[in-house]
Amino acid sequence: MTTARTLTVPAPAPEAATKYFGAELAFEVDPDDLVRDLEAGHTDGYVIVETRAPEAFEAARIPGAINLPYRDMTAETTAHLDRQLVYVCYCESIHCNAATKGALKLAQLGFRVKRLSGGITAWISAGYPVEGAATPGIRCAC
Repeated sequence: MTTARTLTVPAPAPEAATKYFGAELAFEVDPDDLVRDLEAGHTDGYVIVETRAPEAFEAARIPGAINLPYRDMTAETTAHLDRQLVYVCYCESIHCNAATKGALKLAQLGFRVKRLSGGITAWISAGYPVEGAATPGIRCAC
């Protein structure tokens, strides 16, 4: 009998899957969960952080986001941030790693972080609102 390619590597035991997927969700939030929180006014406890360059932030951003380019993150540039909050980092898309770099830098500086899955491209593709001067032509700009 031929094994399906999908099952060439066996699925993990439920306990291992629970640990893995639970950890994944601890690190990421999806656009749908975030927009539902924003629409419901559930904005306590976290800050949305655009990790791309200022010109990208000006062109299009998630409502309520702050701009903190990952390249500029230092102890000095983050000193004003509240360490009790969670910082949800995002960038252009899955093809850009500015959110990952920003989340890493913030974590290294002692902040709790998550990453927005898919970045602003996934956000816009889902039809969620943006602020900014020109939403077309989203680019990495990190």
